[in-house]
Amino acid sequence: MEKINAGLIGYGMAGQLFHAPFLYELPGFNLAKIYTTNPNSVALANRRYPETTIVDQVTDIINDAAIDVVFVLTPNVLHFELAKAALLAGKHVVIDKPITSTVAQADELIALAKKTGKLLTVYQNRRFASDYKTAKKLVESGVLGKIVEFSSCFDRFVPTIRPKKWKEEGFDSGVLYDLGAHQIDQILQLFGMPLEVTANIRYQRENTKIDDYYMLTLQYPELTVYLHSGMLVKAPGPVFLIQGTQGAFIKYGMDIQEGELDKGKKPVGDDWGKEPQSLWGTLKTSLHGLPLTATIESERGDYMDFFINLRDAINGNCPLAVNPEDSRNVVKIIELAFQSAKEKRTVAVK
Repeated sequence: MEKINAGLIGYGMAGQLFHAPFLYELPGFNLAKIYTTNPNSVALANRRYPETTIVDQVTDIINDAAIDVVFVLTPNVLHFELAKAALLAGKHVVIDKPITSTVAQADELIALAKKTGKLLTVYQNRRFASDYKTAKKLVESGVLGKIVEFSSCFDRFVPTIRPKKWKEEGFDSGVLYDLGAHQIDQILQLFGMPLEVTANIRYQRENTKIDDYYMLTLQYPELTVYLHSGMLVKAPGPVFLIQGTQGAFIKYGMDIQEGELDKGKKPVGDDWGKEPQSLWGTLKTSLHGLPLTATIESERGDYMDFFINLRDAINGNCPLAVNPEDSRNVVKIIELAFQSAKEKRTVAVK
Protein backbone atom coordinates (compact mmCIF):
# COMPACT_ATOMS: atom_id res chain seq x y z
CA MET A 1 0.00 0.00 0.00
CA GLU A 2 1.35 3.41 -0.95
CA LYS A 3 1.65 5.89 1.88
CA ILE A 4 -0.70 8.86 2.04
CA ASN A 5 1.29 12.08 1.87
CA ALA A 6 0.03 14.60 4.41
CA GLY A 7 0.70 18.33 4.49
CA LEU A 8 0.05 20.38 7.62
CA ILE A 9 -0.83 24.06 7.27
CA GLY A 10 0.03 25.33 10.73
CA TYR A 11 2.25 23.99 13.48
CA GLY A 12 0.98 25.62 16.64
CA MET A 13 -0.66 23.68 19.46
CA ALA A 14 -2.98 21.79 17.10
CA GLY A 15 -0.20 20.65 14.82
CA GLN A 16 2.32 19.92 17.55
CA LEU A 17 0.02 17.96 19.89
CA PHE A 18 -3.02 16.71 18.02
CA HIS A 19 -1.91 15.92 14.48
CA ALA A 20 1.79 15.50 13.74
CA PRO A 21 2.47 12.87 16.46
CA PHE A 22 -0.37 10.66 15.19
CA LEU A 23 0.46 10.99 11.50
CA TYR A 24 4.10 10.23 12.27
CA GLU A 25 3.30 7.07 14.25
CA LEU A 26 0.48 5.60 12.16
CA PRO A 27 1.46 3.22 9.35
CA GLY A 28 0.00 4.36 6.05
CA PHE A 29 0.76 8.06 6.43
CA ASN A 30 3.82 10.06 5.48
CA LEU A 31 4.19 13.41 7.24
CA ALA A 32 5.52 15.01 4.10
CA LYS A 33 5.33 18.77 4.67
CA ILE A 34 4.63 21.29 7.42
CA TYR A 35 3.96 24.97 6.82
CA THR A 36 5.02 27.36 9.58
CA THR A 37 6.91 30.65 9.74
CA ASN A 38 7.41 30.74 13.50
CA PRO A 39 11.17 30.23 14.15
CA ASN A 40 10.56 28.22 17.32
CA SER A 41 8.04 26.01 15.54
CA VAL A 42 10.41 25.50 12.62
CA ALA A 43 13.17 24.38 14.99
CA LEU A 44 10.81 22.06 16.87
CA ALA A 45 9.46 20.47 13.68
CA ASN A 46 12.97 19.95 12.31
CA ARG A 47 14.06 18.31 15.55
CA ARG A 48 11.05 16.01 15.85
CA TYR A 49 10.58 15.16 12.16
CA PRO A 50 13.91 15.52 10.35
CA GLU A 51 12.58 13.78 7.22
CA THR A 52 9.65 16.21 6.90
CA THR A 53 10.03 19.26 4.67
CA ILE A 54 9.28 22.55 6.43
CA VAL A 55 7.96 25.27 4.10
CA ASP A 56 7.19 28.96 4.53
CA GLN A 57 4.53 29.27 1.82
CA VAL A 58 1.06 27.71 2.02
CA THR A 59 1.12 27.19 -1.74
CA ASP A 60 4.09 24.84 -1.32
CA ILE A 61 1.61 22.40 0.19
CA ILE A 62 -1.62 23.16 -1.67
CA ASN A 63 0.04 23.14 -5.12
CA ASP A 64 2.26 20.13 -4.48
CA ALA A 65 0.97 17.29 -6.69
CA ALA A 66 2.46 14.72 -4.31
CA ILE A 67 0.37 15.85 -1.33
CA ASP A 68 -2.77 13.74 -0.92
CA VAL A 69 -4.41 15.31 2.13
CA VAL A 70 -4.14 18.83 3.57
CA PHE A 71 -4.66 19.55 7.25
CA VAL A 72 -5.91 23.10 7.93
CA LEU A 73 -4.65 23.87 11.44
CA THR A 74 -4.88 27.65 11.43
CA PRO A 75 -6.92 30.34 13.18
CA ASN A 76 -10.62 29.72 12.54
CA VAL A 77 -10.99 32.75 10.28
CA LEU A 78 -8.69 31.07 7.70
CA HIS A 79 -10.39 27.68 7.63
CA PHE A 80 -12.75 28.45 4.77
CA GLU A 81 -10.35 29.99 2.27
CA LEU A 82 -7.57 27.45 2.84
CA ALA A 83 -9.88 24.44 2.75
CA LYS A 84 -11.51 25.76 -0.42
CA ALA A 85 -8.13 26.24 -2.08
CA ALA A 86 -7.04 22.73 -1.11
CA LEU A 87 -10.25 21.13 -2.43
CA LEU A 88 -9.92 23.04 -5.71
CA ALA A 89 -6.35 21.73 -5.94
CA GLY A 90 -7.67 18.19 -5.75
CA LYS A 91 -6.73 17.39 -2.15
CA HIS A 92 -8.61 15.63 0.60
CA VAL A 93 -9.03 18.08 3.49
CA VAL A 94 -9.05 17.83 7.27
CA ILE A 95 -10.00 20.98 9.17
CA ASP A 96 -9.36 21.46 12.85
CA LYS A 97 -12.68 22.25 14.51
CA PRO A 98 -14.80 24.25 13.93
CA ILE A 99 -15.28 23.49 10.24
CA THR A 100 -15.78 27.19 9.42
CA SER A 101 -16.94 30.41 11.03
CA THR A 102 -20.39 30.35 9.41
CA VAL A 103 -22.96 27.84 8.18
CA ALA A 104 -22.88 29.42 4.72
CA GLN A 105 -19.15 28.77 4.44
CA ALA A 106 -19.59 25.18 5.62
CA ASP A 107 -22.32 24.58 3.05
CA GLU A 108 -20.07 25.87 0.27
CA LEU A 109 -17.19 23.59 1.30
CA ILE A 110 -19.47 20.56 1.54
CA ALA A 111 -20.84 21.22 -1.93
CA LEU A 112 -17.31 21.71 -3.29
CA ALA A 113 -16.08 18.45 -1.76
CA LYS A 114 -18.93 16.58 -3.42
CA LYS A 115 -18.21 18.28 -6.74
CA THR A 116 -14.48 17.47 -6.62
CA GLY A 117 -14.99 13.97 -5.24
CA LYS A 118 -12.61 14.61 -2.36
CA LEU A 119 -13.05 13.82 1.33
CA LEU A 120 -13.76 16.67 3.72
CA THR A 121 -13.74 16.02 7.43
CA VAL A 122 -13.24 17.85 10.73
CA TYR A 123 -10.98 16.91 13.63
CA GLN A 124 -13.58 16.24 16.30
CA ASN A 125 -11.11 14.39 18.51
CA ARG A 126 -13.34 14.58 21.59
CA ARG A 127 -15.52 11.85 20.08
CA PHE A 128 -12.57 9.60 20.85
CA ALA A 129 -12.04 10.83 24.43
CA SER A 130 -12.29 8.51 27.40
CA ASP A 131 -14.87 10.55 29.32
CA TYR A 132 -17.26 10.91 26.36
CA LYS A 133 -16.92 7.28 25.25
CA THR A 134 -17.83 6.20 28.79
CA ALA A 135 -20.84 8.51 28.98
CA LYS A 136 -21.99 7.42 25.51
CA LYS A 137 -21.76 3.75 26.46
CA LEU A 138 -23.84 4.31 29.58
CA VAL A 139 -26.50 6.30 27.73
CA GLU A 140 -26.77 3.67 24.99
CA SER A 141 -26.76 0.74 27.45
CA GLY A 142 -30.11 1.79 28.93
CA VAL A 143 -28.87 1.29 32.50
CA LEU A 144 -29.91 4.87 33.32
CA GLY A 145 -33.34 4.45 31.78
CA LYS A 146 -34.72 7.34 29.75
CA ILE A 147 -32.30 10.27 29.91
CA VAL A 148 -34.09 13.39 31.15
CA GLU A 149 -31.17 15.72 31.91
CA PHE A 150 -27.61 15.83 30.59
CA SER A 151 -24.99 18.32 31.80
CA SER A 152 -21.52 18.80 30.36
CA CYS A 153 -18.83 21.21 31.61
CA PHE A 154 -15.53 22.02 29.92
CA ASP A 155 -13.94 24.48 32.34
CA ARG A 156 -10.62 26.29 32.48
CA PHE A 157 -8.88 28.80 34.71
CA VAL A 158 -7.16 31.38 32.51
CA PRO A 159 -7.78 34.62 34.43
CA THR A 160 -5.53 36.91 32.38
CA ILE A 161 -5.50 37.73 28.69
CA ARG A 162 -2.84 35.80 26.78
CA PRO A 163 -1.01 38.36 24.61
CA LYS A 164 -0.46 37.70 20.90
CA LYS A 165 -2.69 34.62 20.93
CA TRP A 166 -5.19 34.38 18.05
CA LYS A 167 -7.69 32.71 20.36
CA GLU A 168 -7.95 36.03 22.23
CA GLU A 169 -9.03 37.87 19.07
CA GLY A 170 -12.03 37.77 16.72
CA PHE A 171 -15.70 36.86 16.83
CA ASP A 172 -14.98 33.19 16.06
CA SER A 173 -12.13 32.71 18.52
CA GLY A 174 -13.90 32.54 21.88
CA VAL A 175 -14.75 29.54 24.01
CA LEU A 176 -18.03 28.81 22.22
CA TYR A 177 -16.30 28.21 18.88
CA ASP A 178 -13.45 26.45 20.72
CA LEU A 179 -14.67 24.19 23.51
CA GLY A 180 -18.30 24.60 22.55
CA ALA A 181 -17.60 22.97 19.19
CA HIS A 182 -16.54 19.83 21.09
CA GLN A 183 -19.47 19.78 23.47
CA ILE A 184 -22.12 20.46 20.84
CA ASP A 185 -20.70 17.80 18.55
CA GLN A 186 -20.87 15.23 21.35
CA ILE A 187 -24.48 16.08 22.14
CA LEU A 188 -25.57 15.99 18.50
CA GLN A 189 -23.99 12.56 18.18
CA LEU A 190 -25.93 11.33 21.21
CA PHE A 191 -29.30 12.97 20.71
CA GLY A 192 -29.47 14.66 17.30
CA MET A 193 -30.54 18.25 16.69
CA PRO A 194 -32.50 19.93 19.52
CA LEU A 195 -35.78 21.77 19.19
CA GLU A 196 -34.62 25.00 20.87
CA VAL A 197 -31.47 26.81 21.98
CA THR A 198 -31.18 29.24 24.88
CA ALA A 199 -27.79 30.86 25.52
CA ASN A 200 -26.12 33.05 28.10
CA ILE A 201 -22.78 34.21 26.66
CA ARG A 202 -20.51 36.43 28.72
CA TYR A 203 -17.24 38.37 28.54
CA GLN A 204 -15.99 37.95 32.10
CA ARG A 205 -12.28 38.70 32.16
CA GLU A 206 -11.06 42.27 32.25
CA ASN A 207 -10.38 43.65 28.75
CA THR A 208 -11.32 40.39 27.04
CA LYS A 209 -12.10 40.62 23.33
CA ILE A 210 -13.70 37.19 23.14
CA ASP A 211 -16.54 35.36 24.80
CA ASP A 212 -15.01 33.49 27.73
CA TYR A 213 -18.14 32.04 29.35
CA TYR A 214 -21.29 30.37 28.12
CA MET A 215 -24.23 28.41 29.40
CA LEU A 216 -26.29 26.76 26.67
CA THR A 217 -29.59 25.00 27.15
CA LEU A 218 -30.57 22.62 24.36
CA GLN A 219 -34.17 21.51 24.62
CA TYR A 220 -35.39 18.17 23.27
CA PRO A 221 -38.94 16.76 23.52
CA GLU A 222 -38.25 14.94 26.81
CA LEU A 223 -34.66 15.92 27.54
CA THR A 224 -32.84 19.07 28.64
CA VAL A 225 -29.11 19.45 27.94
CA TYR A 226 -26.91 22.00 29.72
CA LEU A 227 -23.52 22.91 28.25
CA HIS A 228 -21.14 25.13 30.19
CA SER A 229 -17.64 26.45 29.80
CA GLY A 230 -15.75 29.29 31.42
CA MET A 231 -12.21 30.58 31.77
CA LEU A 232 -12.61 31.70 35.39
CA VAL A 233 -13.41 28.33 36.92
CA LYS A 234 -10.85 27.55 39.62
CA ALA A 235 -12.90 24.70 41.11
CA PRO A 236 -14.46 22.76 38.21
CA GLY A 237 -17.51 20.62 38.70
CA PRO A 238 -18.25 17.30 37.03
CA VAL A 239 -17.44 16.95 33.35
CA PHE A 240 -20.61 14.91 32.90
CA LEU A 241 -23.73 14.62 35.06
CA ILE A 242 -26.43 12.46 33.50
CA GLN A 243 -29.85 11.94 35.07
CA GLY A 244 -32.17 9.18 33.93
CA THR A 245 -35.39 7.54 35.08
CA GLN A 246 -33.43 4.61 36.51
CA GLY A 247 -30.26 6.25 37.78
CA ALA A 248 -27.53 8.83 37.40
CA PHE A 249 -23.90 8.99 36.31
CA ILE A 250 -21.36 11.56 37.48
CA LYS A 251 -17.85 11.94 36.08
CA TYR A 252 -15.09 14.30 37.21
CA GLY A 253 -11.88 14.93 35.32
CA MET A 254 -11.36 15.20 31.57
CA ASP A 255 -9.66 12.83 29.16
CA ILE A 256 -5.92 12.57 29.86
CA GLN A 257 -4.60 12.43 26.30
CA GLU A 258 -3.97 16.16 25.86
CA GLY A 259 -1.92 16.25 29.03
CA GLU A 260 0.09 13.21 27.97
CA LEU A 261 0.77 14.71 24.54
CA ASP A 262 1.83 17.97 26.17
CA LYS A 263 4.44 16.00 28.13
CA GLY A 264 5.84 14.69 24.87
CA LYS A 265 4.53 11.14 25.17
CA LYS A 266 3.91 9.16 22.00
CA PRO A 267 0.29 8.14 21.33
CA VAL A 268 1.04 4.43 21.12
CA GLY A 269 0.80 1.33 23.30
CA ASP A 270 -1.96 -0.54 25.10
CA ASP A 271 -1.91 1.89 28.02
CA TRP A 272 -2.37 5.01 25.88
CA GLY A 273 -5.58 6.84 26.79
CA LYS A 274 -6.34 4.74 29.88
CA GLU A 275 -7.58 6.89 32.75
CA PRO A 276 -6.37 6.26 36.30
CA GLN A 277 -8.96 4.83 38.65
CA SER A 278 -9.10 8.15 40.50
CA LEU A 279 -10.91 9.64 37.46
CA TRP A 280 -13.46 6.88 36.97
CA GLY A 281 -17.10 7.95 37.21
CA THR A 282 -19.84 6.86 39.59
CA LEU A 283 -23.12 5.19 38.72
CA LYS A 284 -26.06 5.50 41.11
CA THR A 285 -29.01 3.19 40.43
CA SER A 286 -30.90 0.31 42.01
CA LEU A 287 -30.85 -3.46 41.69
CA HIS A 288 -33.84 -5.59 42.70
CA GLY A 289 -35.17 -2.65 44.70
CA LEU A 290 -31.90 -2.07 46.55
CA PRO A 291 -29.82 1.12 46.09
CA LEU A 292 -26.61 0.52 44.18
CA THR A 293 -23.54 2.75 43.84
CA ALA A 294 -20.79 1.53 41.52
CA THR A 295 -17.53 2.88 40.15
CA ILE A 296 -17.50 2.60 36.37
CA GLU A 297 -14.16 1.94 34.71
CA SER A 298 -13.56 4.52 32.00
CA GLU A 299 -13.41 3.47 28.39
CA ARG A 300 -9.98 3.80 26.81
CA GLY A 301 -9.66 7.02 24.86
CA ASP A 302 -7.64 7.13 21.67
CA TYR A 303 -7.46 10.04 19.25
CA MET A 304 -5.56 7.71 16.91
CA ASP A 305 -8.93 6.21 15.95
CA PHE A 306 -9.68 9.40 14.00
CA PHE A 307 -6.54 8.98 11.90
CA ILE A 308 -7.08 5.26 11.39
CA ASN A 309 -10.54 6.02 10.04
CA LEU A 310 -9.17 8.83 7.85
CA ARG A 311 -6.51 6.55 6.36
CA ASP A 312 -9.03 3.81 5.66
CA ALA A 313 -11.59 6.25 4.22
CA ILE A 314 -9.01 7.76 1.85
CA ASN A 315 -8.18 4.22 0.70
CA GLY A 316 -11.88 3.60 0.05
CA ASN A 317 -12.34 1.00 2.76
CA CYS A 318 -14.90 2.73 4.99
CA PRO A 319 -16.98 5.91 5.36
CA LEU A 320 -15.69 8.89 7.31
CA ALA A 321 -16.31 8.78 11.05
CA VAL A 322 -16.79 12.56 11.11
CA ASN A 323 -18.81 13.72 8.14
CA PRO A 324 -18.79 17.45 7.34
CA GLU A 325 -22.57 17.76 7.66
CA ASP A 326 -22.27 16.97 11.38
CA SER A 327 -19.76 19.76 11.83
CA ARG A 328 -21.90 22.11 9.79
CA ASN A 329 -24.73 21.51 12.28
CA VAL A 330 -22.37 22.33 15.16
CA VAL A 331 -21.79 25.77 13.64
CA LYS A 332 -25.56 26.16 13.17
CA ILE A 333 -26.09 25.66 16.91
CA ILE A 334 -23.29 28.13 17.66
CA GLU A 335 -24.90 30.74 15.42
CA LEU A 336 -28.27 30.20 17.07
CA ALA A 337 -26.64 30.49 20.50
CA PHE A 338 -25.19 33.90 19.66
CA GLN A 339 -28.59 34.96 18.31
CA SER A 340 -30.26 33.78 21.51
CA ALA A 341 -27.79 35.66 23.71
CA LYS A 342 -28.07 38.85 21.67
CA GLU A 343 -31.87 38.82 21.58
CA LYS A 344 -32.19 37.45 25.14
CA ARG A 345 -34.69 34.79 24.14
CA THR A 346 -35.04 31.13 23.26
CA VAL A 347 -34.50 30.41 19.56
CA ALA A 348 -36.15 27.57 17.65
CA VAL A 349 -33.94 25.24 15.60
CA LYS A 350 -35.36 25.12 12.08
